[in-house]
Amino acid sequence: MSKTNTVLEQQNIYMQKVKALVGELYGQPKACVNTFGCQQNVSDSEHIKGMLETMGYVITEDPTDADFVLFNTCAVREHAQDRVYGNIGTTKQLKKSRSNMIIAVCGCMAQQQYVADRIKNSYPYVDILFGTHVTHKLPEFLYKRLNGSPRIFDISTDNNEIIEGIPVHRDKSVKGWLPIMYGCNNFCTYCVVPYVRGRERSRTSAEIINEAKLMIESGIHDITLLGQNVNSYGKGLSEDINFAGLLRKLNDLPGDFRLRFMTSHPKDCTKELLDTMAECEKVAHHLHLPVQCGNDRVLKEMNRHYDRETYLSLIEYAKEKMPDIALTSDIIVGFPGETYEEFCDTLSLIKQVKYNSLFTFIYSPRPGTPAAEMPDNISREEKGRWFNELLEAQDVIGRVKEKELDGKTYRVLCEEVSEDGLHILGRTNGTAVIEFEGDTSLIGSFVDVKVNIVNNVLKGAMIKEK
Repeated sequence: MSKTNTVLEQQNIYMQKVKALVGELYGQPKACVNTFGCQQNVSDSEHIKGMLETMGYVITEDPTDADFVLFNTCAVREHAQDRVYGNIGTTKQLKKSRSNMIIAVCGCMAQQQYVADRIKNSYPYVDILFGTHVTHKLPEFLYKRLNGSPRIFDISTDNNEIIEGIPVHRDKSVKGWLPIMYGCNNFCTYCVVPYVRGRERSRTSAEIINEAKLMIESGIHDITLLGQNVNSYGKGLSEDINFAGLLRKLNDLPGDFRLRFMTSHPKDCTKELLDTMAECEKVAHHLHLPVQCGNDRVLKEMNRHYDRETYLSLIEYAKEKMPDIALTSDIIVGFPGETYEEFCDTLSLIKQVKYNSLFTFIYSPRPGTPAAEMPDNISREEKGRWFNELLEAQDVIGRVKEKELDGKTYRVLCEEVSEDGLHILGRTNGTAVIEFEGDTSLIGSFVDVKVNIVNNVLKGAMIKEK
């Protein structure tokens, strides 16, 4: 038996022990999982919920009604960390009124020693803290704490194996997250991810394909492949496969579904990948390619390993192969040492590329990263002015991109019902979400919708089959 199978078998035993124990303590125990951060954290939380359900817990969104409350945290930006601390603080009173409640903290924040120390010293009501490398050991931690063990803190990093077979609770029936790899080798100077997620490890294509089949059979029609840098997929595996090859294998699976992916690092984005996107009918024409900055000096300081010209050449090739492609990106404003003139290079780049949308952030120093030690003489107020200038420029571009949809017909996936209950929200092959009349019977189906923009809102009319 492999080490991975042994680890999973041990945790399965703990899950059954916890199930028996919580049944005695709570009758029908309830668990609340609060997720912060990226899609990878959402996926991790789905596996945490899967383990909790196997242990007999019913998932609830209300922490005041829960016997187990967990915070799955993000460390990418200071604001995200502050939100987590604030939310953990709200459980203090809950714990006073419910002495049997268990409170846990996990994820990227928890993996950092200074955070673990702060939680241990300043939040004595937190029972369990564990890092990203030992998520699969939650059943063991929970069993020990329920049996009177002292508070548990485990941020060990010695396990680089991918533990397959962990139960999963899918949060949505139409859309699903499918991790294909974990960790990152890039060490961008502003980013804490390689330190908290570890080095890159890829899942085998067989495991990924099997999971994709199960997702499709369960009614999921929009699958997003996840990795810190999906373009590095396959490195270190015994099989000869790269990300483009994996996309082709998944594209060949039977069923009516779409494939998306994130995040794609520009330094590893290849023409082979873009050709694959263009040739595979089930791969969405949406490319999220984070540029971060449009100035070569700053890109070098960020340790991004590409320049402006290389990035733009990839964008032009993508547009050539897929004229309908939707482009999105990440932008950091106010990196240490960045001048206004260099920021203007970012402005000119977004105007040249014409992104459909952007994820924009003011630089946030992360302890332990090289950028946190770099001189930074620009005030937060000044960076805020640059940030607003960027948002205004993108807003103009975004409105133009939306107007280009007017009067055209798109095949959309019906994802959810609008708040008024009278309309359906459907997503195109790109990123646009269109609202049109319909009811819940359409959820999960693909329909053709003709776009009609009303008051700057993407409206549409479903084209019924004759």
